[in-house]
Amino acid sequence: MAERTGIVHISLTLYLCAALVVMGAISAFPIAGWAAFVPSDAALSAPGFDREADIAQLKTYLERKVVAQRLADWGLGPQQVASRLGQLSDAQIHQAVVQLDSVQPGGDSGLGVIALLLVIAILVVVLLQLTGHRIVITK
Repeated sequence: MAERTGIVHISLTLYLCAALVVMGAISAFPIAGWAAFVPSDAALSAPGFDREADIAQLKTYLERKVVAQRLADWGLGPQQVASRLGQLSDAQIHQAVVQLDSVQPGGDSGLGVIALLLVIAILVVVLLQLTGHRIVITK
């Protein structure tokens, strides 16, 4: 019996170590992209932004049915939205467009949550198996 308990502890320890390595590997890769140094000549030669194109893109986004309804719920009509767009500086408009480009309409993919739930489920099954418990589902 003592030999079986030792094997169980070793198996459980190895499983937990492997789970930590897998979770660390998953979290090591960012979803948005990699950070890197940018050469100074590339940063200086970056093209400027076009205010008219940015405003057109913002207007297209603001004319969507869901966004327009949400703005109307806040008491903002199309004229008020247009006047407030006119008050924004070039940098503010460009920042809003850049942030809109990074919005994911359906949220993130949830891959991290799925992986975490999978690891937890496997851990529960392994623990139940090692302790000798059985789950029986009957009608």
